[in-house]
Amino acid sequence: MTRPELLGYSGILVILGMGWAITLPLTKIAVSTGHGAFGLIFWQLVIGAILLGALTLVRGRGLPLTRGTLGFFTFIALIGTVIPNASSYKAVVHLPAGVISILMSLIPMIAFPMALGLRLERFNARRFFGLLAGLVGVSLLVVPKASLPDAAMLAWIPVALIGPVFYAFEGNFVAKWGTAGLDAIQMLFGASVVGALMTLPLALWSGQFVNPIRPWGAPEWALVISSAIHALVYTGYVWLVGRTGSVFAMQVSYLVTGFGVFWAMVLLKETYSPYIWAALGLMMIGVFLVQPRARAALARQDKASQGVTRPNRRIKR
Repeated sequence: MTRPELLGYSGILVILGMGWAITLPLTKIAVSTGHGAFGLIFWQLVIGAILLGALTLVRGRGLPLTRGTLGFFTFIALIGTVIPNASSYKAVVHLPAGVISILMSLIPMIAFPMALGLRLERFNARRFFGLLAGLVGVSLLVVPKASLPDAAMLAWIPVALIGPVFYAFEGNFVAKWGTAGLDAIQMLFGASVVGALMTLPLALWSGQFVNPIRPWGAPEWALVISSAIHALVYTGYVWLVGRTGSVFAMQVSYLVTGFGVFWAMVLLKETYSPYIWAALGLMMIGVFLVQPRARAALARQDKASQGVTRPNRRIKR
Protein backbone atom coordinates (compact mmCIF):
# COMPACT_ATOMS: atom_id res chain seq x y z
CA MET A 1 0.00 0.00 0.00
CA THR A 2 1.53 3.32 -1.08
CA ARG A 3 1.55 6.39 1.16
CA PRO A 4 -1.19 8.20 -0.85
CA GLU A 5 -3.33 5.05 -0.72
CA LEU A 6 -2.77 4.74 3.02
CA LEU A 7 -3.82 8.36 3.56
CA GLY A 8 -6.89 7.88 1.39
CA TYR A 9 -7.98 4.70 3.10
CA SER A 10 -7.31 6.26 6.51
CA GLY A 11 -9.60 9.15 5.62
CA ILE A 12 -12.32 6.70 4.59
CA LEU A 13 -11.81 4.85 7.87
CA VAL A 14 -12.38 8.07 9.82
CA ILE A 15 -15.57 8.79 7.86
CA LEU A 16 -16.87 5.28 8.54
CA GLY A 17 -16.12 5.61 12.26
CA MET A 18 -17.83 8.99 12.47
CA GLY A 19 -20.86 7.66 10.60
CA TRP A 20 -21.26 4.53 12.69
CA ALA A 21 -20.75 6.45 15.92
CA ILE A 22 -23.46 9.01 15.25
CA THR A 23 -26.15 6.30 15.10
CA LEU A 24 -26.18 5.92 18.91
CA PRO A 25 -27.04 9.57 19.71
CA LEU A 26 -29.62 9.43 16.91
CA THR A 27 -31.09 6.34 18.56
CA LYS A 28 -31.33 8.30 21.82
CA ILE A 29 -33.30 10.96 19.96
CA ALA A 30 -35.51 8.32 18.28
CA VAL A 31 -36.69 6.95 21.64
CA SER A 32 -37.08 10.37 23.25
CA THR A 33 -40.86 10.58 22.71
CA GLY A 34 -41.70 7.03 23.74
CA HIS A 35 -41.49 5.06 20.49
CA GLY A 36 -41.32 1.35 21.37
CA ALA A 37 -38.41 -0.92 20.50
CA PHE A 38 -40.21 -3.26 18.08
CA GLY A 39 -41.69 -0.39 16.08
CA LEU A 40 -38.28 1.24 15.74
CA ILE A 41 -36.54 -2.03 14.87
CA PHE A 42 -39.14 -2.79 12.18
CA TRP A 43 -38.59 0.49 10.35
CA GLN A 44 -34.83 0.28 10.83
CA LEU A 45 -34.84 -3.11 9.10
CA VAL A 46 -37.19 -1.93 6.34
CA ILE A 47 -34.99 1.06 5.52
CA GLY A 48 -31.87 -1.09 5.57
CA ALA A 49 -33.52 -3.75 3.40
CA ILE A 50 -34.52 -1.15 0.79
CA LEU A 51 -31.03 0.32 0.53
CA LEU A 52 -29.23 -3.03 0.60
CA GLY A 53 -31.77 -4.52 -1.81
CA ALA A 54 -31.04 -1.75 -4.30
CA LEU A 55 -27.31 -2.37 -3.88
CA THR A 56 -27.85 -6.11 -4.40
CA LEU A 57 -29.66 -5.43 -7.66
CA VAL A 58 -26.87 -3.13 -8.85
CA ARG A 59 -24.30 -5.80 -8.04
CA GLY A 60 -26.32 -8.43 -9.90
CA ARG A 61 -25.65 -11.03 -7.22
CA GLY A 62 -29.25 -11.91 -6.32
CA LEU A 63 -30.39 -13.43 -3.03
CA PRO A 64 -30.42 -17.25 -2.81
CA LEU A 65 -33.59 -18.45 -1.08
CA THR A 66 -33.36 -22.02 0.16
CA ARG A 67 -34.37 -23.72 3.38
CA GLY A 68 -30.80 -23.37 4.61
CA THR A 69 -30.42 -19.67 3.79
CA LEU A 70 -33.86 -18.80 5.21
CA GLY A 71 -32.95 -20.53 8.46
CA PHE A 72 -29.64 -18.68 8.49
CA PHE A 73 -31.34 -15.32 7.85
CA THR A 74 -33.78 -15.99 10.68
CA PHE A 75 -31.04 -16.90 13.14
CA ILE A 76 -28.86 -13.91 12.22
CA ALA A 77 -31.85 -11.56 12.41
CA LEU A 78 -32.62 -12.79 15.93
CA ILE A 79 -29.12 -12.76 17.42
CA GLY A 80 -27.79 -9.85 15.38
CA THR A 81 -30.71 -7.40 15.42
CA VAL A 82 -33.99 -8.25 17.13
CA ILE A 83 -32.73 -9.33 20.57
CA PRO A 84 -29.70 -7.00 20.94
CA ASN A 85 -31.46 -3.98 19.45
CA ALA A 86 -34.53 -4.47 21.64
CA SER A 87 -32.28 -4.38 24.72
CA SER A 88 -30.29 -1.42 23.39
CA TYR A 89 -33.42 0.62 22.68
CA LYS A 90 -34.58 -0.06 26.25
CA ALA A 91 -31.21 0.81 27.78
CA VAL A 92 -30.61 3.98 25.78
CA VAL A 93 -33.80 5.48 27.24
CA HIS A 94 -32.21 5.41 30.70
CA LEU A 95 -28.45 5.62 30.04
CA PRO A 96 -26.33 8.34 28.40
CA ALA A 97 -25.55 7.56 24.76
CA GLY A 98 -21.84 7.98 25.49
CA VAL A 99 -21.95 5.24 28.12
CA ILE A 100 -23.66 2.93 25.60
CA SER A 101 -20.83 3.69 23.12
CA ILE A 102 -18.24 2.77 25.75
CA LEU A 103 -20.02 -0.49 26.58
CA MET A 104 -20.11 -1.40 22.87
CA SER A 105 -16.32 -1.48 22.87
CA LEU A 106 -16.60 -4.58 25.08
CA ILE A 107 -17.67 -6.68 22.09
CA PRO A 108 -14.20 -7.95 21.09
CA MET A 109 -13.39 -8.58 24.76
CA ILE A 110 -16.55 -10.65 25.22
CA ALA A 111 -15.90 -12.42 21.93
CA PHE A 112 -12.45 -13.60 23.02
CA PRO A 113 -13.53 -16.05 25.81
CA MET A 114 -16.35 -17.26 23.54
CA ALA A 115 -13.81 -17.96 20.82
CA LEU A 116 -11.69 -19.89 23.33
CA GLY A 117 -14.71 -22.05 24.20
CA LEU A 118 -15.43 -22.72 20.51
CA ARG A 119 -11.73 -23.44 19.88
CA LEU A 120 -11.47 -20.60 17.40
CA GLU A 121 -8.64 -19.00 19.37
CA ARG A 122 -5.83 -20.15 21.61
CA PHE A 123 -5.13 -18.58 24.97
CA ASN A 124 -3.04 -15.44 24.59
CA ALA A 125 -1.73 -13.46 27.56
CA ARG A 126 -1.85 -10.16 25.65
CA ARG A 127 -5.52 -10.56 24.77
CA PHE A 128 -6.30 -11.85 28.27
CA PHE A 129 -4.94 -8.61 29.76
CA GLY A 130 -7.12 -6.75 27.24
CA LEU A 131 -10.12 -8.60 28.65
CA LEU A 132 -9.09 -7.63 32.19
CA ALA A 133 -8.75 -3.97 31.15
CA GLY A 134 -12.30 -4.09 29.82
CA LEU A 135 -13.62 -5.61 33.04
CA VAL A 136 -11.91 -2.93 35.12
CA GLY A 137 -13.43 -0.32 32.80
CA VAL A 138 -16.91 -1.70 33.43
CA SER A 139 -16.26 -1.70 37.17
CA LEU A 140 -15.47 2.02 36.98
CA LEU A 141 -18.88 2.55 35.44
CA VAL A 142 -20.86 0.56 37.99
CA VAL A 143 -18.96 0.67 41.31
CA PRO A 144 -18.29 4.35 42.11
CA LYS A 145 -21.47 6.18 43.17
CA ALA A 146 -20.24 9.31 41.40
CA SER A 147 -19.74 7.61 38.05
CA LEU A 148 -23.23 7.71 36.49
CA PRO A 149 -25.38 10.87 36.65
CA ASP A 150 -28.09 8.96 38.54
CA ALA A 151 -27.62 5.86 40.71
CA ALA A 152 -30.86 4.45 39.30
CA MET A 153 -29.09 4.08 35.94
CA LEU A 154 -26.98 1.28 37.38
CA ALA A 155 -29.80 -1.23 36.92
CA TRP A 156 -29.75 -0.63 33.16
CA ILE A 157 -26.06 -1.48 32.67
CA PRO A 158 -26.80 -5.26 32.48
CA VAL A 159 -29.55 -4.55 29.95
CA ALA A 160 -27.11 -2.53 27.85
CA LEU A 161 -24.64 -5.43 27.97
CA ILE A 162 -27.13 -7.84 26.34
CA GLY A 163 -26.38 -6.31 22.95
CA PRO A 164 -22.58 -6.71 23.10
CA VAL A 165 -22.98 -10.33 24.31
CA PHE A 166 -25.21 -11.24 21.37
CA TYR A 167 -23.04 -9.34 18.89
CA ALA A 168 -19.97 -11.21 20.14
CA PHE A 169 -21.82 -14.52 19.82
CA GLU A 170 -22.93 -13.63 16.29
CA GLY A 171 -19.38 -12.94 15.20
CA ASN A 172 -18.12 -16.21 16.65
CA PHE A 173 -21.02 -18.11 15.09
CA VAL A 174 -20.14 -16.76 11.64
CA ALA A 175 -16.45 -17.50 12.18
CA LYS A 176 -17.18 -21.06 13.30
CA TRP A 177 -19.95 -22.11 10.90
CA GLY A 178 -19.68 -19.65 8.02
CA THR A 179 -22.37 -17.69 6.18
CA ALA A 180 -24.17 -20.39 4.18
CA GLY A 181 -22.26 -19.37 1.05
CA LEU A 182 -23.47 -15.76 1.19
CA ASP A 183 -21.33 -12.66 1.05
CA ALA A 184 -21.70 -9.98 3.70
CA ILE A 185 -24.15 -7.76 1.81
CA GLN A 186 -26.37 -10.71 0.87
CA MET A 187 -26.33 -11.86 4.48
CA LEU A 188 -27.32 -8.45 5.85
CA PHE A 189 -29.97 -7.91 3.16
CA GLY A 190 -31.61 -11.29 3.76
CA ALA A 191 -31.49 -10.91 7.54
CA SER A 192 -33.02 -7.43 7.25
CA VAL A 193 -35.96 -8.70 5.17
CA VAL A 194 -36.62 -11.67 7.47
CA GLY A 195 -36.15 -9.53 10.57
CA ALA A 196 -38.70 -6.99 9.31
CA LEU A 197 -41.23 -9.78 8.72
CA MET A 198 -40.57 -11.06 12.25
CA THR A 199 -40.87 -7.71 14.02
CA LEU A 200 -43.95 -6.38 12.21
CA PRO A 201 -46.41 -8.64 14.09
CA LEU A 202 -44.52 -7.99 17.34
CA ALA A 203 -44.83 -4.24 16.82
CA LEU A 204 -48.55 -4.51 16.00
CA TRP A 205 -49.31 -6.91 18.87
CA SER A 206 -47.45 -4.83 21.45
CA GLY A 207 -48.93 -1.54 20.26
CA GLN A 208 -45.44 -0.24 19.39
CA PHE A 209 -45.96 0.14 15.65
CA VAL A 210 -44.84 3.57 14.46
CA ASN A 211 -47.33 4.89 11.91
CA PRO A 212 -45.36 6.70 9.18
CA ILE A 213 -48.47 8.67 8.15
CA ARG A 214 -48.22 11.22 10.92
CA PRO A 215 -46.48 14.54 11.56
CA TRP A 216 -42.77 13.87 11.65
CA GLY A 217 -40.52 15.30 14.31
CA ALA A 218 -36.91 14.82 15.40
CA PRO A 219 -37.41 11.19 16.60
CA GLU A 220 -38.80 10.00 13.25
CA TRP A 221 -36.12 11.74 11.23
CA ALA A 222 -33.44 10.44 13.60
CA LEU A 223 -34.61 6.86 12.98
CA VAL A 224 -34.57 7.27 9.19
CA ILE A 225 -31.19 8.99 9.14
CA SER A 226 -29.53 6.51 11.50
CA SER A 227 -30.90 3.51 9.56
CA ALA A 228 -29.72 4.94 6.23
CA ILE A 229 -26.31 5.83 7.66
CA HIS A 230 -25.86 2.34 8.99
CA ALA A 231 -26.67 0.65 5.68
CA LEU A 232 -24.38 2.98 3.72
CA VAL A 233 -21.50 2.90 6.19
CA TYR A 234 -21.65 -0.87 6.52
CA THR A 235 -21.44 -1.15 2.73
CA GLY A 236 -18.40 1.14 2.85
CA TYR A 237 -16.84 -1.05 5.51
CA VAL A 238 -17.32 -4.14 3.34
CA TRP A 239 -15.65 -2.30 0.47
CA LEU A 240 -12.75 -1.19 2.69
CA VAL A 241 -12.10 -4.72 3.96
CA GLY A 242 -11.91 -5.88 0.35
CA ARG A 243 -9.30 -3.21 -0.43
CA THR A 244 -7.19 -3.19 2.73
CA GLY A 245 -7.91 -6.41 4.64
CA SER A 246 -9.67 -6.95 7.95
CA VAL A 247 -6.75 -5.91 10.17
CA PHE A 248 -6.66 -2.34 8.85
CA ALA A 249 -10.44 -2.00 8.65
CA MET A 250 -11.02 -3.25 12.20
CA GLN A 251 -9.24 -0.17 13.53
CA VAL A 252 -12.61 1.52 13.06
CA SER A 253 -13.44 0.03 16.48
CA TYR A 254 -11.50 2.79 18.24
CA LEU A 255 -13.14 5.48 16.12
CA VAL A 256 -16.67 4.22 16.74
CA THR A 257 -16.18 4.35 20.52
CA GLY A 258 -14.36 7.69 20.56
CA PHE A 259 -16.68 9.44 18.12
CA GLY A 260 -19.69 7.90 19.89
CA VAL A 261 -18.75 9.83 23.03
CA PHE A 262 -17.97 12.93 20.95
CA TRP A 263 -21.31 12.93 19.12
CA ALA A 264 -23.19 12.40 22.38
CA MET A 265 -21.50 15.49 23.83
CA VAL A 266 -22.21 17.59 20.72
CA LEU A 267 -25.75 16.47 19.88
CA LEU A 268 -27.09 15.61 23.33
CA LYS A 269 -24.95 17.92 25.49
CA GLU A 270 -23.90 14.98 27.66
CA THR A 271 -21.18 15.44 30.28
CA TYR A 272 -19.22 12.70 32.04
CA SER A 273 -17.53 12.15 35.36
CA PRO A 274 -13.78 11.38 35.62
CA TYR A 275 -14.72 7.73 36.25
CA ILE A 276 -16.39 7.48 32.84
CA TRP A 277 -13.37 9.05 31.12
CA ALA A 278 -11.12 6.55 32.92
CA ALA A 279 -13.43 3.73 31.83
CA LEU A 280 -13.20 4.96 28.22
CA GLY A 281 -9.41 4.91 28.41
CA LEU A 282 -9.35 1.37 29.81
CA MET A 283 -11.81 0.18 27.16
CA MET A 284 -9.63 1.60 24.39
CA ILE A 285 -6.59 -0.15 25.86
CA GLY A 286 -8.63 -3.35 26.06
CA VAL A 287 -9.69 -3.09 22.41
CA PHE A 288 -6.06 -2.52 21.40
CA LEU A 289 -4.86 -5.59 23.29
CA VAL A 290 -7.72 -7.86 22.21
CA GLN A 291 -7.52 -7.01 18.49
CA PRO A 292 -5.80 -9.83 16.57
CA ARG A 293 -2.31 -9.20 15.31
CA ALA A 294 -1.83 -8.89 11.57
CA ARG A 295 -0.32 -12.36 11.12
CA ALA A 296 -3.16 -14.09 12.96
CA ALA A 297 -5.79 -12.13 11.09
CA LEU A 298 -4.24 -12.85 7.70
CA ALA A 299 -4.26 -16.55 8.52
CA ARG A 300 -8.05 -16.31 8.84
CA GLN A 301 -8.55 -14.11 5.75
CA ASP A 302 -10.18 -16.87 3.72
CA LYS A 303 -12.93 -17.29 6.33
CA ALA A 304 -13.41 -13.54 6.63
CA SER A 305 -13.88 -13.22 2.86
CA GLN A 306 -16.95 -15.44 3.08
CA GLY A 307 -18.66 -13.18 5.62
CA VAL A 308 -17.03 -9.83 6.38
CA THR A 309 -17.10 -8.95 10.06
CA ARG A 310 -18.34 -5.70 11.52
CA PRO A 311 -16.36 -3.38 13.72
CA ASN A 312 -16.23 -4.14 17.42
CA ARG A 313 -18.60 -7.03 17.17
CA ARG A 314 -18.13 -8.72 13.82
CA ILE A 315 -21.30 -7.01 12.54
CA LYS A 316 -23.08 -3.95 14.03
CA ARG A 317 -26.65 -3.29 13.08
